[in-house]
Amino acid sequence: MESKIVYPLKDFQFLSLKLPSSKSLTQRAYICSALARGESLIINPLKSEDPELLRGALCETGVIFEEKERGYLVKGISGEPRLNRSRVYLGNNGTGARFFLSYATLGKGDWIELYGKERLHERPMSALISALRSLSAKIECLEREGYFPVRIYESLLISQKVRLPGNISSQFISALLLIGPYLPEGLEIEIEGELFSKSYVEMTCEVMRHFGVNPEEGEGGYIVRKGFYEGKVYEVPADASSASYFLAIPLVLGKGRVFIENFDGRTKQADSVFLDFVKEFGGEVKIFEPLGVEISFEGRPKALSLNIRDCPDLFPTLAIIGAVAEGRTVLYGAPHLRYKETDRIKAVARELSKLGVEVEEIPDGLVIYGRHLFKPARIETYDDHRIAMAFAVLALRAGPLEIENPKCVAKSFPEFWEFFERVYT
Repeated sequence: MESKIVYPLKDFQFLSLKLPSSKSLTQRAYICSALARGESLIINPLKSEDPELLRGALCETGVIFEEKERGYLVKGISGEPRLNRSRVYLGNNGTGARFFLSYATLGKGDWIELYGKERLHERPMSALISALRSLSAKIECLEREGYFPVRIYESLLISQKVRLPGNISSQFISALLLIGPYLPEGLEIEIEGELFSKSYVEMTCEVMRHFGVNPEEGEGGYIVRKGFYEGKVYEVPADASSASYFLAIPLVLGKGRVFIENFDGRTKQADSVFLDFVKEFGGEVKIFEPLGVEISFEGRPKALSLNIRDCPDLFPTLAIIGAVAEGRTVLYGAPHLRYKETDRIKAVARELSKLGVEVEEIPDGLVIYGRHLFKPARIETYDDHRIAMAFAVLALRAGPLEIENPKCVAKSFPEFWEFFERVYT
């Protein structure tokens, strides 16, 4: 298997970057613009594996994407995807798969099949499938009930209250919200218990509002009135998750400054909470207008106890900071990490242990005991882009580390290694 050796960085003072756009916001904008009346211009979309798989899937249903200098001109299909007996491949794009499954239930025609990598076929879909079936969607699970691959047939959807537990993937709630305006009388979603990863749902609502639909948040859930998305111009800001790896560098090394020039310090992206965590670790954060954020740090990060329920994608980044922190760091609140590209909790624990870091798995996270010295190791990435990127950053302090399958970063950040090399210049 291909691998990449990352060496320690002996001297670091300052790094300035302009990073790729948000994967989460790109995929939400693609769904809204695809369903819209008229044309939309999506500026600076992220052209990584996951959004491109979703874009290809949408094209299979009649949506037209015309490449322009700054992005895509999207010709929407006014809420009526075409189901033309095609088989659509979604790789391991969990977000795109759930959004597209929901989107396809609005379709007219015959049927469409959705499938992906083996890991996608292991990721739970039953709560979303059950909710869509309660709205009269005709969905057939082709191998195992509640999982991909699936076949979706033309359906006559109805409007009624849908109940979902709050401790499941927020992607299910977002997937339903996105199609809500196209149901006969809109959609009401009741959340049972406390909602995990609420910030991701708020991000969905923010994009929907940009395209002309205003979800209403009530005490027990959300209401979406009947309506249409309208064609709009939408510019995708820098990805907060991708930025976290570079913003973590001063904390991992114990010195230096990093400036991300296109980061919106007031974005509703869930992972922008990383800026608050940096302050808790002992770092300094400067936010610039209209865009830009700078992190500076000197010393050793404080050990923290962090609830990552609403920002699970930050888990690998926070784990590597915990590995160099002074004392016992606890990351908790995200049991759904076990159903990502891999069981991310188990995988991160295993790889940190290779470096000599003492870790304890808990059902919803990790306990990490920080240290000064590390063992060289070969890091298995489990085809998980976030593990590859996080351990590359840790290698700047703990290396040399050999990162297996470095190309897995293409899922969200194809140019990661090119940007990463700038750390050494």
